Amino acid sequence: MTLEQLSILNYKNIAETQLQFSPKVNCLIGNNGMGKTNVLDAIYYLSYCKSFTSNNDHSAVINHDADFMMLQGRYKRKGSPEEIALSVQHGKRKTVKRNGKDYKRLSEHMGLLPLVMISPLDWDLIRGGSDERRRLMDQIISQGNRQYLDALIRYNKALDQRNSMIKNNYRDPLLYESVEQVMASTATLIHKEREQWIVEFTPIFMRYYSAIAGDQEPVRLSYKSSLLEMDMRQLLNASRDRDMLLGYTTRGVHRDDIELWLGSHSMRKTGSQGQCKTYTIALRMAQFEFLKKYTGTTPLLLLDDIFDKLDERRVRSIIGVVSNSQHFGQIFITDTNRTHLDEIVAIISGDYSMFAVDNGAITPIASRQEEAQDR
Repeated sequence: MTLEQLSILNYKNIAETQLQFSPKVNCLIGNNGMGKTNVLDAIYYLSYCKSFTSNNDHSAVINHDADFMMLQGRYKRKGSPEEIALSVQHGKRKTVKRNGKDYKRLSEHMGLLPLVMISPLDWDLIRGGSDERRRLMDQIISQGNRQYLDALIRYNKALDQRNSMIKNNYRDPLLYESVEQVMASTATLIHKEREQWIVEFTPIFMRYYSAIAGDQEPVRLSYKSSLLEMDMRQLLNASRDRDMLLGYTTRGVHRDDIELWLGSHSMRKTGSQGQCKTYTIALRMAQFEFLKKYTGTTPLLLLDDIFDKLDERRVRSIIGVVSNSQHFGQIFITDTNRTHLDEIVAIISGDYSMFAVDNGAITPIASRQEEAQDR
């Protein structure tokens, strides 16, 4: 899959632009805070219908001087053209159209345009709470498994209903019966798919970590879930008194986690900055490979300032990994250092585009060879 053209209107600090992309490598260079990440975030929004950096507030992506924002992407997917148009207006629901038609349900869009973004914000996968790591699991599994996505939506809706009943101090067990039945049935499917996913995903992740860091730093992942102890119905019954006291549902698949290991120690407690960054990059590379297999589509790969805080050896290893254009397909890279971008382009030695980003303005720039010829 490739993104051929992107139109942006009033998205964060980008007032208006239309960009034509290379099917191989697209580089965006500029100082920090100029809008490079916002271009990648606009591409991310078209895939996931939400921002990578402003997940909870859709209006936060609208330019301060505007009442709405609009994104339009023209793709080539499995040999056929796809056009996605997405708009957000203050005080109104966002609208998403595929080839000019509205979706009946927004969840229908999930998995259509698979994408992986590697960002400095991935630090939260290690240092953040369990919700960050659950979100990673759910995002990966949902794009290739519609049954899982439907179960997750139903479970979360029932969870919200149960929490509301607890907050309103409902005590009659019969009132909880129908809601907990939905939670129990969907939790079983969710738990099973997560267990299967961690078994398949872990060796892929380990391979990428080793490719970047070498074989001297053994890593692994493990799945942490209260459903490993008892089923969902038993958990709800056993924790009801505590839930009523605390005011929310304390146990269930909505509390699952991924444990991240460096040797026999927790990465969260012992990993250096370079090791943590390598860890998150390997997680995202494994996400890419997993999505490619289970969606049947090569995802877009977005690399946002990934070389910061890494030693030269790891930088070289990452450049070697991402330069495999046959495996990764279309890549978008941002950096303040053009040297890294030129090295990747030189290794791939194929079609590419390079853009300068300055205070929301995006302009194509010439290659080093073209610059030399002009002089």
